[in-house]
Amino acid sequence: MANLFDPVSLGPLRLANRIMISPMCQYSANNGNAADWHMAHLSSLALSGAGLLCLEATAVSPEGRITPGCLGLWNDENEAALAKVLEVVRAVSPIPVAIQLGHAGRKASSARPWEGGRLLDVTEGGWETIAPSAIPHLDNERAPHAMTQHDLDRVRDDFATAARRAVRLGVDAIELHGAHGYLLHQFLSPIANQRDDNYGGSLENRMRFPLEVLDAVRAAVPEHIAVGMRVSATDWFDEGPSWDLEQTIAFAKALKQHGAHWVDVSSGGVTPKQKITVGPGYQVPFAEAVKRESGLLTMAVGMITDAQQAQDIVASGKADMVALGRAILYNPRWPWHAAAKLGAQLEGPCQYWRSLPPGTHRIFGDTTFGQR
Repeated sequence: MANLFDPVSLGPLRLANRIMISPMCQYSANNGNAADWHMAHLSSLALSGAGLLCLEATAVSPEGRITPGCLGLWNDENEAALAKVLEVVRAVSPIPVAIQLGHAGRKASSARPWEGGRLLDVTEGGWETIAPSAIPHLDNERAPHAMTQHDLDRVRDDFATAARRAVRLGVDAIELHGAHGYLLHQFLSPIANQRDDNYGGSLENRMRFPLEVLDAVRAAVPEHIAVGMRVSATDWFDEGPSWDLEQTIAFAKALKQHGAHWVDVSSGGVTPKQKITVGPGYQVPFAEAVKRESGLLTMAVGMITDAQQAQDIVASGKADMVALGRAILYNPRWPWHAAAKLGAQLEGPCQYWRSLPPGTHRIFGDTTFGQR
């Protein structure tokens, strides 16, 4: 039986525990460049004690950004800006770092969430979007450009180029964003993909482009870099053809055959008509089924907020790891508190050893903080 604070390996990458900080968009970059906010945000999370810190969805091209404020890794300036942030992160913490590479497809060119999130017109700083088919996300939005073979080749190569940049930055792992209605998910789902060529129609065809992207990234990075993918297990849509758990399991098996080291199981995002039943751990059954049927190392995510809840998910074998998002934004020391509750230990900065309340389990081990 595994425990939340047991080590785990993502292929070549050994982690101290089974907690990943999910990639969470901050919408605070300048032309794709990491900014002061990223320095403060990521430095704080790096001290959390989690086993892995995954950077937010990072666009592989300018038109792949969800919003004008999204992080990018398509040019030297982006790379240099992120290098400065990662230099500080590594100076204060030994936490392994992953990066999520993505392309928003038809959901790109959007306003920041706190600015309404609507599709931006080109006169407002937006841009023309691309997708598997010329079908807008919302019926009243302008349609994206249906991708040609040239577009497919270019985007695939953009992923590989961004992956090489990530390796130069010294990341330990790369997660491809195949969930939440963004480009790779758009290819998987019949809701967004109505092509009649080799990239549409059958499940095999709809999986083709995401797998080509995975192959390109795997070929672009050294063997010591772990590579996985986040997926949406279901579109939560029953009014017509859509993406569902059965297809996700088939895709996870294909990911494993193509050399992926893990699958991060989320759900939804490809249609505003989705009907989601939300509750604590509501996506865990999807992760459990994918893990059981595919044998691929699996992460569970979604309303996992309590230490015992996370422990039970791992200990019962429903998932190999948990990924925390909003819970760890609200409480950046969540792993500390979980370790104290579960009687476990983790690595913490010596500058903070004296912060534990009297009687708290010694989560940092047999440490001393002497004063004269």
